[in-house]
Amino acid sequence: MKLTQTKPSIELYSSESQSEQPHPFAEGINAGFPSPAQDYIDIALDLNKELVKNPSATFYGRVRGNSMVDAGINDGDILVIDKSIPATDGKKAVCYIDGEFTIKTLKASPDCIYLMPANPNYKPIKVTEENDFVVWGIVTYVIHKL
Repeated sequence: MKLTQTKPSIELYSSESQSEQPHPFAEGINAGFPSPAQDYIDIALDLNKELVKNPSATFYGRVRGNSMVDAGINDGDILVIDKSIPATDGKKAVCYIDGEFTIKTLKASPDCIYLMPANPNYKPIKVTEENDFVVWGIVTYVIHKL
């Protein structure tokens, strides 16, 4: 019998927030009628400062799978995950359950927590006392290609 190894649902990376890499930034891009073009851009934006609020508690993760596509989270997207944000109902969370990481929406009920997918092909996961479970961090940003 041949065993196949599956890819993890989320690959985790630490946040490198010590470096500064400001990039040119065009503020006020209209989504309606175009405005006159700027001859130059003199504002800079550092994505570390913009996306990472708690450097020591922030990690990145790459999504594997499509259980959250209806929430705009696709296979290959990069998540910005903050471990210092409290887990509350309705938050998108990276959770560790029974030996695997997953991203789902938290739904609290009186007797348990449900991990809710955003794809009708997947069922909610009921978390009980029998599960090895922890909310590992809250997703603050999703980065993906258009």
